[in-house]
Amino acid sequence: MTAQSYETFLTWLYAPGDRPEVVVKAIDSGADVVLIDLEDAVAPDRKTYALDATAELLAEKHPVPVHVRVNALDPPRAESEVRRLTPLPGLGALRLPKVHGPADLDRVSDWSVEVPPLYALLESALGVEHAYEIARHPGVRGIALGEADLRAELGVTNGEGLAWPRGRAVVAARAAALPPPPQSVYPDVRDTVGLARSCSHGRALGFFGRMAIHPRQLPVIEAAFLPTAAEVDAATEVVGAAATEAGALALPDGRFVDAAIVSDARRVLALASRRRGG
Repeated sequence: MTAQSYETFLTWLYAPGDRPEVVVKAIDSGADVVLIDLEDAVAPDRKTYALDATAELLAEKHPVPVHVRVNALDPPRAESEVRRLTPLPGLGALRLPKVHGPADLDRVSDWSVEVPPLYALLESALGVEHAYEIARHPGVRGIALGEADLRAELGVTNGEGLAWPRGRAVVAARAAALPPPPQSVYPDVRDTVGLARSCSHGRALGFFGRMAIHPRQLPVIEAAFLPTAAEVDAATEVVGAAATEAGALALPDGRFVDAAIVSDARRVLALASRRRGG
């Protein structure tokens, strides 16, 4: 997967698997990816129904990628979910909770003849320690943190305590040539100001995009991660100057520009163009 492809996946919207009517609304919400959740969002006595409803919905393809978060990777429930869902034409990928190491991914691969793309959630100290080995597994197309479970295991009381795991996830993904990870969910769907501030911080740390649990969060996430008008103008200036000069150069305002800055400017313009549908 290249930088050209990952930048279209900016918003990832969760929907509970036992509420198919909500899943249908999520597909029409404008999210880049819809995540059907069979795990935390579904009560134990609704798990079977959630799987049945999800299988029925995935019997056909949909206009946006539909991923499914299965239950914790312990047979028999997770195994039966993987075996039932992987042959279906509407399944875009599996999101795997509580991945502790590559052996978990190997186990999932053994459960199906044709395994779809896998996205691993790092939700434990062990998973964070094995982040690079997980990211470089041949079946994995992306990693992300599950911050609620990780926060509980580590006993941290605020986001500052997750600074190292967040950096570890970003570095591991890029070292394995994967897209930058999206941020974990922001649980207060009414606090759009706090969401915007948190997204801005995540972008500065190297995350790209975010998981959402309500459609009202989608435009806030998009606004935070899309290039601003000032960023587009600055990138246009850099790329224009690079087109007329070879090697390193200085802009009229004295800023020094090298190959890395030009590459980043081109990424900004490509993202802005794709999000406008250009």
